[in-house]
Amino acid sequence: MTIEERLNLIKQVGEEIVGEDELIKLLESGEPLIAYDGFEPSGQIHIAQGLLRAININKMTKAGIKFKMWIADWHAVTNNKMGGDLEKLKIVAKYFIEVWKASGMDLNNVEFLWASDMVKNPKYWELVIKVGTTNKLSRFIRTAEFMGREESIEKLTAAQIMYPCMQIADIFMLGAKITQLGMDQRKVNMLAREIGMQLSPPAGGWKPVVVSHHMLMGLGKPPLSDADKATRTIAIKMSKSNPDNAIFMTDTTEDIKRKITKAYCPEGEVKENPVLEYYRYILFEKFPQITIERPSKYGGAVILDSYQNLEQLYKERKIHPLDIKQTAVILLDQLLEPVREHFSRNETAKALLAQVKSFAVTR
Repeated sequence: MTIEERLNLIKQVGEEIVGEDELIKLLESGEPLIAYDGFEPSGQIHIAQGLLRAININKMTKAGIKFKMWIADWHAVTNNKMGGDLEKLKIVAKYFIEVWKASGMDLNNVEFLWASDMVKNPKYWELVIKVGTTNKLSRFIRTAEFMGREESIEKLTAAQIMYPCMQIADIFMLGAKITQLGMDQRKVNMLAREIGMQLSPPAGGWKPVVVSHHMLMGLGKPPLSDADKATRTIAIKMSKSNPDNAIFMTDTTEDIKRKITKAYCPEGEVKENPVLEYYRYILFEKFPQITIERPSKYGGAVILDSYQNLEQLYKERKIHPLDIKQTAVILLDQLLEPVREHFSRNETAKALLAQVKSFAVTR
């Protein structure tokens, strides 16, 4: 695979890439490349964390990049996920991994690492403190969006203020030259680029390339278009506080049908249309050709070979919201069936899911 082909795959993942010239040099260097991704284990996993994450990681690994997937269980404690119960967080993390096993993630090129193991290393805390000395508190507070929050300092706990220092330290402890997370993580990753050059090798001395993927919308109506951009990033991304706002990876056929049927999908509107987002970022990634079935009196079946094809026809109102919703239900159900089967047949996975469902989700 050529450098251009590898770069094109990464560009398909990144809604924004900061340091593209640096990325090209890394690809040309021939050195083994490590990308950092991380997650807070909390509650059931939705389709953006499951299928979309697998799609993105597989493109990056196809481009020759190894992933170090950071299980941020201690970070989740500071953010009061699962009530700050570390044992519950570990169970949820193992459940996440079982989902990815069944979602086709390229696990041969993904290494799962636990924050709860890293925190036993004194050098990690030394680096966390060094990171914390590089900037005033206000600079770290401005990255609060990384925790899915847009809050003033008065509302953050002291533990939460540690979070960005830990996350930035993670990148350099793992030796990651690339960060691949959502646009909601952009601020903390940009701060990592600033701080990286202030740290001494081997844990530092470089600026990580920031590959930020698109945040899949929730299924409800988005906020007003003139809302603050940062607030909108938090508000429109999938939220576990409203189960009908997202498709979850073990949802039943009935769940999928109910959620997609009631999803926000205004006729002819292609901007901030969550159903169209499912087509763009998930369905056309999994199905190179999609047939929209319709009664003959409404024009019959329409065969689509790209998302752009669908978007144009939808904008021209040649395809109705009901048509794309009905097809989305069928295709999403097909994609989730292997996951449901894994959790029904694999006893370990089944037990983990049962435990996760019994936990009360906090933040």
